[in-house]
Amino acid sequence: MGQKSAYVSLLGDRKENQDRVTTVEADGAMLLIVVDGMGGHEGGARAAELSVASIKKAFLAQTHPVFDPQGFMHHAIGQAHAAVVALGGDMSLETRPRATCALCLVQDGAAYWTHVGDSRIYLLRNGAVKEHSRDHSYVEVLLYEGRLEPEQLATHPMRNFVERCLGGDLDMPRVSVSGCKVLQDKDCVLACSDGFWGPLTAEQIAGITNITGHFDANLKSLAQMAAKAASPHSDNTSVAALCFAAETEVTT
Repeated sequence: MGQKSAYVSLLGDRKENQDRVTTVEADGAMLLIVVDGMGGHEGGARAAELSVASIKKAFLAQTHPVFDPQGFMHHAIGQAHAAVVALGGDMSLETRPRATCALCLVQDGAAYWTHVGDSRIYLLRNGAVKEHSRDHSYVEVLLYEGRLEPEQLATHPMRNFVERCLGGDLDMPRVSVSGCKVLQDKDCVLACSDGFWGPLTAEQIAGITNITGHFDANLKSLAQMAAKAASPHSDNTSVAALCFAAETEVTT
């Protein structure tokens, strides 16, 4: 069987879904895109739409496999940021649309990723979380400095405060770009919004690699589990995922 990819986005307990998620495939290269329009900012959904469209256009304009994955992703994030800044150009700084973003490029048996804010990328291997991206958030700094325990994250009053995002200020936010992550057969990579990863344990997220059946249905069930766990205050819940199979083509 070939590689399997899927994506899902749930409304949760919100009035509007401001997340946008997709996968884009070109000549054996696959890009996972998740953008979370930031709640409380006017035009969050539009910011997410513009970001996804800009990143998708930049990806499809490349030759594949992408020659410089890290450079491409940094440039694509910059273009998305400029589009969101332009969207809010006539608004006050406080009300300008903003978004967080996570990208994961899989090609030639390896993964590369970048993110801004608290949208995350996970690498799952052998039924466990091998690693995930580090959030650009206030609580993540506290956790890194040892001033906060992992079990305190979910209830911290500033858990939703992100330090970097697309849009708002004109200056390009500092992004985190990974190195080359060589994939093993049956590895799984996920790009997701905080509404997905926040209510789930690492064991629950990694469980997607151990479930038999249709991959898209399993991913939707996991997203529904996240939304239910956070109910009645669940956020928009979005995830794009790819399970890697060595020397095979992508199937959905």
